[in-house]
Amino acid sequence: MGPAVLQLLSVACLAFTLGMFGTGLSDLRQMFATQSVENIQFLPFLTTDINNLSWLSYGFLKGDWTLILVNSIGATLQTLYILVYFYFSPEKRAVLLKTTGFLAVLLLGYCYFNLLVPDVPTRLARLGLFCSLFTITMYLSPLVDLAKIVRTRSTQCISFPLTVTTFLASASWTLYGLLLQDLYIAIPNVPGIVTSTVRFWLFWRFPPDPNRPYKLLQA
Repeated sequence: MGPAVLQLLSVACLAFTLGMFGTGLSDLRQMFATQSVENIQFLPFLTTDINNLSWLSYGFLKGDWTLILVNSIGATLQTLYILVYFYFSPEKRAVLLKTTGFLAVLLLGYCYFNLLVPDVPTRLARLGLFCSLFTITMYLSPLVDLAKIVRTRSTQCISFPLTVTTFLASASWTLYGLLLQDLYIAIPNVPGIVTSTVRFWLFWRFPPDPNRPYKLLQA
């Protein structure tokens, strides 16, 4: 029963997480349609890419093909979003500086984990801790925007499909981590469940007005 459940959760993690990443395709279509990056935030693409690459390293070190497959596809999609954003952005220097800065941090992390931590179990634990904290930070960062939604009493700035896929992906990864007894996978996805539940409540409390245009909150 254990292997069958694990395989089922693995498929669920893959499907729901790719669904979550795929919501960025609407931004991609908008950039091509408008030939601009207006009302599209760059930082989520960049931080998600770094997150994917970090979990990809953890997956390779752990030998977990679910992590490897999901984050390989995720990193590819996020890199595509970044390149298209850079192409249409009028502020290419700022985008390039942000990207270079994050890549420098990623490179430093790679050197630290691979050169200064030779013991594999210790490296796995420290890398897992880093990935967990980074993921938790990403899930908690929209809380400021949620406070704005309460003040404006409008949910026009958040995506319902993204909220659904985030909830399902977070729940799947939490169960997957618990089944593997890997708290580095399970714990950081709990905030995703919590923030998605809060968003569901906000959608119920402040239903979107179909006559008002959708507009993203700026970071």
